[in-house]
Amino acid sequence: MPLFRKAVIFGVGLVGGSFALALRRANAVGEVVGFGRSAATLEQARQLGLVDRIGDDAACEVRDADLILLATPVAQMADILARIEPHLGPDTLITDGGSTKCDVVAAARRQLGNRISQFIPAHPIAGAEQSGPAAARSDLYQGKKVVLTPLAENSAVAVLRVRTAWEACGAVVSELTPEQHDEVFAAVSHLPHLLAFTLVHDLAQRDNSDLLLSFAASGFRDFTRIAASSPEMWRDISLANRDALLREIEQFAAELYKLHQALEQRDAAKIEEIFSLARKVRSNWTPP
Repeated sequence: MPLFRKAVIFGVGLVGGSFALALRRANAVGEVVGFGRSAATLEQARQLGLVDRIGDDAACEVRDADLILLATPVAQMADILARIEPHLGPDTLITDGGSTKCDVVAAARRQLGNRISQFIPAHPIAGAEQSGPAAARSDLYQGKKVVLTPLAENSAVAVLRVRTAWEACGAVVSELTPEQHDEVFAAVSHLPHLLAFTLVHDLAQRDNSDLLLSFAASGFRDFTRIAASSPEMWRDISLANRDALLREIEQFAAELYKLHQALEQRDAAKIEEIFSLARKVRSNWTPP
Protein backbone atom coordinates (compact mmCIF):
# COMPACT_ATOMS: atom_id res chain seq x y z
CA MET A 1 0.00 0.00 0.00
CA PRO A 2 1.27 3.53 -0.73
CA LEU A 3 2.00 5.89 2.13
CA PHE A 4 -1.03 7.98 1.12
CA ARG A 5 -4.02 6.38 -0.54
CA LYS A 6 -5.41 9.69 -1.77
CA ALA A 7 -3.90 13.19 -1.97
CA VAL A 8 -5.84 16.33 -2.90
CA ILE A 9 -3.85 19.26 -4.26
CA PHE A 10 -5.13 22.82 -4.52
CA GLY A 11 -2.91 24.48 -7.10
CA VAL A 12 -1.34 22.11 -9.62
CA GLY A 13 1.49 24.31 -10.88
CA LEU A 14 5.20 24.13 -10.09
CA VAL A 15 4.91 23.43 -6.34
CA GLY A 16 1.78 21.26 -6.30
CA GLY A 17 2.51 19.47 -9.56
CA SER A 18 6.08 18.65 -8.54
CA PHE A 19 4.82 17.36 -5.19
CA ALA A 20 2.43 15.01 -7.00
CA LEU A 21 5.08 13.81 -9.44
CA ALA A 22 7.60 13.20 -6.66
CA LEU A 23 5.11 11.20 -4.58
CA ARG A 24 4.28 9.14 -7.66
CA ARG A 25 7.94 8.48 -8.39
CA ALA A 26 8.35 7.23 -4.81
CA ASN A 27 5.19 5.06 -5.09
CA ALA A 28 3.96 6.99 -2.06
CA VAL A 29 0.49 7.94 -3.33
CA GLY A 30 -2.36 5.97 -4.86
CA GLU A 31 -4.50 8.74 -6.35
CA VAL A 32 -4.06 12.49 -6.84
CA VAL A 33 -7.03 14.82 -7.28
CA GLY A 34 -6.42 18.39 -8.42
CA PHE A 35 -8.28 21.66 -7.87
CA GLY A 36 -7.52 25.09 -9.28
CA ARG A 37 -8.95 28.32 -10.62
CA SER A 38 -8.44 27.58 -14.31
CA ALA A 39 -10.10 24.71 -16.15
CA ALA A 40 -7.41 24.92 -18.84
CA THR A 41 -4.61 24.65 -16.29
CA LEU A 42 -6.28 21.69 -14.60
CA GLU A 43 -6.74 19.92 -17.91
CA GLN A 44 -3.09 20.51 -18.74
CA ALA A 45 -2.12 19.04 -15.37
CA ARG A 46 -4.24 15.99 -16.08
CA GLN A 47 -2.77 15.50 -19.53
CA LEU A 48 0.76 15.81 -18.13
CA GLY A 49 0.00 13.13 -15.54
CA LEU A 50 0.27 15.41 -12.52
CA VAL A 51 -3.22 14.44 -11.34
CA ASP A 52 -5.42 11.43 -11.92
CA ARG A 53 -8.63 13.41 -11.76
CA ILE A 54 -9.83 16.99 -11.79
CA GLY A 55 -11.93 17.57 -8.71
CA ASP A 56 -15.53 18.75 -9.07
CA ASP A 57 -16.67 18.82 -5.46
CA ALA A 58 -14.12 19.79 -2.81
CA ALA A 59 -16.42 18.69 0.01
CA CYS A 60 -16.64 15.19 -1.41
CA GLU A 61 -12.95 14.85 -2.26
CA VAL A 62 -11.45 16.02 1.05
CA ARG A 63 -13.73 13.80 3.14
CA ASP A 64 -11.68 10.67 2.49
CA ALA A 65 -8.35 12.27 1.58
CA ASP A 66 -5.27 11.23 3.52
CA LEU A 67 -3.33 14.37 2.66
CA ILE A 68 -4.21 17.83 1.32
CA LEU A 69 -1.61 20.21 -0.06
CA LEU A 70 -2.36 23.92 -0.42
CA ALA A 71 -0.05 25.02 -3.23
CA THR A 72 -1.78 28.29 -4.12
CA PRO A 73 -0.66 31.87 -3.46
CA VAL A 74 -0.85 32.46 0.29
CA ALA A 75 -3.68 35.00 -0.03
CA GLN A 76 -5.99 32.28 -1.38
CA MET A 77 -5.42 29.77 1.40
CA ALA A 78 -7.91 31.17 3.92
CA ASP A 79 -10.82 30.80 1.48
CA ILE A 80 -9.81 27.23 0.65
CA LEU A 81 -9.56 26.28 4.32
CA ALA A 82 -12.99 27.79 4.97
CA ARG A 83 -14.47 25.72 2.13
CA ILE A 84 -13.02 22.41 3.22
CA GLU A 85 -13.18 22.68 7.04
CA PRO A 86 -16.73 21.31 7.48
CA HIS A 87 -15.95 18.29 5.33
CA LEU A 88 -12.52 17.19 6.57
CA GLY A 89 -12.16 13.59 7.59
CA PRO A 90 -10.89 13.05 11.15
CA ASP A 91 -7.59 11.62 9.91
CA THR A 92 -7.04 13.98 6.98
CA LEU A 93 -3.85 16.03 7.27
CA ILE A 94 -3.25 19.38 5.57
CA THR A 95 0.07 20.92 4.67
CA ASP A 96 1.00 23.85 2.45
CA GLY A 97 3.76 25.26 0.28
CA GLY A 98 3.47 28.92 1.28
CA SER A 99 6.53 31.15 1.52
CA THR A 100 5.21 32.87 4.65
CA LYS A 101 3.98 31.14 7.74
CA CYS A 102 2.62 33.47 10.44
CA ASP A 103 -0.17 34.73 8.20
CA VAL A 104 -1.04 31.25 6.96
CA VAL A 105 -1.12 29.90 10.52
CA ALA A 106 -3.36 32.77 11.64
CA ALA A 107 -5.74 32.08 8.74
CA ALA A 108 -5.74 28.38 9.55
CA ARG A 109 -6.62 29.06 13.19
CA ARG A 110 -9.54 31.27 12.13
CA GLN A 111 -10.89 28.87 9.53
CA LEU A 112 -10.15 25.45 11.03
CA GLY A 113 -11.01 26.13 14.69
CA ASN A 114 -10.61 22.96 16.69
CA ARG A 115 -9.38 21.13 13.58
CA ILE A 116 -6.16 23.16 13.63
CA SER A 117 -4.32 20.07 14.85
CA GLN A 118 -4.77 18.62 11.34
CA PHE A 119 -2.76 21.44 9.72
CA ILE A 120 1.04 21.09 9.62
CA PRO A 121 2.51 24.14 7.85
CA ALA A 122 5.45 23.74 5.47
CA HIS A 123 7.61 25.70 3.06
CA PRO A 124 9.60 23.93 0.33
CA ILE A 125 12.77 25.85 -0.53
CA ALA A 126 12.81 24.78 -4.15
CA GLY A 127 11.13 27.41 -6.25
CA ALA A 128 11.89 28.51 -9.81
CA GLU A 129 11.00 31.42 -12.05
CA GLN A 130 8.72 29.23 -14.17
CA SER A 131 5.17 28.50 -13.10
CA GLY A 132 2.24 26.37 -14.19
CA PRO A 133 1.85 22.62 -14.71
CA ALA A 134 4.43 22.46 -17.51
CA ALA A 135 7.11 23.64 -15.06
CA ALA A 136 6.50 20.73 -12.63
CA ARG A 137 9.36 18.26 -12.16
CA SER A 138 9.53 15.01 -10.22
CA ASP A 139 13.00 15.94 -8.91
CA LEU A 140 12.24 19.52 -7.87
CA TYR A 141 12.55 18.70 -4.16
CA GLN A 142 15.43 16.24 -4.45
CA GLY A 143 18.07 17.27 -1.92
CA LYS A 144 16.30 20.58 -1.26
CA LYS A 145 15.22 21.89 2.12
CA VAL A 146 11.63 21.87 3.29
CA VAL A 147 10.86 23.77 6.49
CA LEU A 148 8.05 22.51 8.72
CA THR A 149 6.65 24.92 11.29
CA PRO A 150 4.67 22.58 13.57
CA LEU A 151 2.01 23.99 15.89
CA ALA A 152 1.51 23.20 19.55
CA GLU A 153 -1.73 21.42 18.65
CA ASN A 154 -0.08 19.04 16.17
CA SER A 155 0.51 15.49 17.36
CA ALA A 156 3.95 13.98 16.91
CA VAL A 157 2.36 11.36 14.65
CA ALA A 158 0.81 13.99 12.37
CA VAL A 159 4.08 15.93 12.08
CA LEU A 160 5.99 12.73 11.33
CA ARG A 161 3.49 11.75 8.63
CA VAL A 162 3.81 15.10 6.84
CA ARG A 163 7.58 15.00 7.27
CA THR A 164 7.58 11.56 5.67
CA ALA A 165 5.59 12.88 2.69
CA TRP A 166 8.16 15.59 1.99
CA GLU A 167 11.02 13.18 2.56
CA ALA A 168 9.44 10.80 0.05
CA CYS A 169 9.78 13.68 -2.44
CA GLY A 170 13.51 13.69 -1.74
CA ALA A 171 13.52 16.72 0.53
CA VAL A 172 15.70 17.40 3.56
CA VAL A 173 13.27 18.49 6.27
CA SER A 174 14.01 21.08 8.98
CA GLU A 175 11.80 22.66 11.62
CA LEU A 176 11.36 26.27 12.76
CA THR A 177 8.64 28.18 14.53
CA PRO A 178 6.42 30.26 12.22
CA GLU A 179 7.98 33.43 13.66
CA GLN A 180 11.54 32.22 13.11
CA HIS A 181 10.64 31.17 9.58
CA ASP A 182 9.29 34.57 8.57
CA GLU A 183 12.27 36.46 10.04
CA VAL A 184 14.76 34.22 8.26
CA PHE A 185 13.09 34.27 4.87
CA ALA A 186 12.43 38.00 4.91
CA ALA A 187 16.23 38.37 4.89
CA VAL A 188 17.38 35.61 2.54
CA SER A 189 14.46 35.25 0.13
CA HIS A 190 11.87 38.00 0.23
CA LEU A 191 14.31 40.94 0.27
CA PRO A 192 16.40 39.57 -2.65
CA HIS A 193 13.25 39.19 -4.75
CA LEU A 194 12.18 42.72 -3.89
CA LEU A 195 15.61 44.08 -4.88
CA ALA A 196 15.61 42.20 -8.20
CA PHE A 197 12.11 43.43 -9.08
CA THR A 198 13.05 46.98 -8.09
CA LEU A 199 16.22 47.12 -10.20
CA VAL A 200 14.47 45.85 -13.34
CA HIS A 201 11.52 48.17 -12.73
CA ASP A 202 13.87 51.13 -12.37
CA LEU A 203 15.72 50.38 -15.61
CA ALA A 204 12.50 49.67 -17.50
CA GLN A 205 11.18 53.18 -16.78
CA ARG A 206 14.24 55.03 -18.06
CA ASP A 207 14.22 56.74 -21.44
CA ASN A 208 17.24 54.71 -22.53
CA SER A 209 16.03 51.38 -21.15
CA ASP A 210 16.47 49.57 -24.47
CA LEU A 211 20.08 50.72 -24.68
CA LEU A 212 20.80 49.74 -21.07
CA LEU A 213 19.30 46.27 -21.43
CA SER A 214 21.11 45.67 -24.73
CA PHE A 215 24.42 45.81 -22.86
CA ALA A 216 23.29 43.87 -19.76
CA ALA A 217 25.24 40.62 -19.47
CA SER A 218 25.81 37.78 -17.00
CA GLY A 219 25.98 39.91 -13.86
CA PHE A 220 22.60 41.47 -14.61
CA ARG A 221 21.21 38.07 -15.62
CA ASP A 222 22.32 36.37 -12.40
CA PHE A 223 21.17 39.19 -10.11
CA THR A 224 17.77 39.68 -11.74
CA ARG A 225 16.86 36.08 -12.61
CA ILE A 226 14.24 35.98 -9.85
CA ALA A 227 12.51 39.10 -11.22
CA ALA A 228 10.95 36.71 -13.75
CA SER A 229 8.94 35.13 -10.89
CA SER A 230 5.17 35.44 -10.50
CA PRO A 231 4.18 39.04 -9.63
CA GLU A 232 0.95 37.83 -8.02
CA MET A 233 2.72 35.37 -5.78
CA TRP A 234 5.39 37.84 -4.68
CA ARG A 235 2.83 40.58 -4.12
CA ASP A 236 1.07 38.27 -1.67
CA ILE A 237 4.32 37.20 0.00
CA SER A 238 5.47 40.81 0.42
CA LEU A 239 2.21 41.87 2.04
CA ALA A 240 1.95 38.73 4.15
CA ASN A 241 5.43 39.21 5.62
CA ARG A 242 5.19 43.00 5.63
CA ASP A 243 6.57 43.75 9.10
CA ALA A 244 9.65 41.54 8.83
CA LEU A 245 10.29 42.71 5.27
CA LEU A 246 10.06 46.38 6.25
CA ARG A 247 12.72 45.77 8.90
CA GLU A 248 14.96 44.10 6.31
CA ILE A 249 14.48 46.97 3.85
CA GLU A 250 15.47 49.47 6.55
CA GLN A 251 18.53 47.39 7.43
CA PHE A 252 19.53 47.11 3.77
CA ALA A 253 18.98 50.84 3.16
CA ALA A 254 21.31 51.62 6.06
CA GLU A 255 23.95 49.28 4.64
CA LEU A 256 23.58 50.79 1.17
CA TYR A 257 24.00 54.25 2.66
CA LYS A 258 27.33 53.17 4.18
CA LEU A 259 28.52 52.36 0.67
CA HIS A 260 27.08 55.64 -0.61
CA GLN A 261 29.13 57.53 2.00
CA ALA A 262 32.27 55.56 1.23
CA LEU A 263 31.95 56.38 -2.47
CA GLU A 264 31.16 60.02 -1.77
CA GLN A 265 34.25 60.31 0.44
CA ARG A 266 36.42 58.23 -1.93
CA ASP A 267 37.10 55.90 1.00
CA ALA A 268 38.78 53.05 -0.87
CA ALA A 269 39.61 51.16 2.32
CA LYS A 270 35.97 51.09 3.46
CA ILE A 271 34.75 49.99 0.03
CA GLU A 272 37.29 47.17 -0.05
CA GLU A 273 36.39 46.16 3.52
CA ILE A 274 32.70 45.82 2.59
CA PHE A 275 33.47 43.94 -0.62
CA SER A 276 36.02 41.64 1.04
CA LEU A 277 33.67 40.51 3.80
CA ALA A 278 30.91 39.93 1.28
CA ARG A 279 33.24 37.94 -0.96
CA LYS A 280 34.46 35.79 1.95
CA VAL A 281 30.95 34.95 3.15
CA ARG A 282 29.66 34.28 -0.37
CA SER A 283 32.66 32.08 -1.24
CA ASN A 284 32.18 29.95 1.87
CA TRP A 285 28.42 29.59 1.42
CA THR A 286 27.10 26.30 0.07
CA PRO A 287 23.59 26.46 -1.41
CA PRO A 288 21.07 24.11 0.25
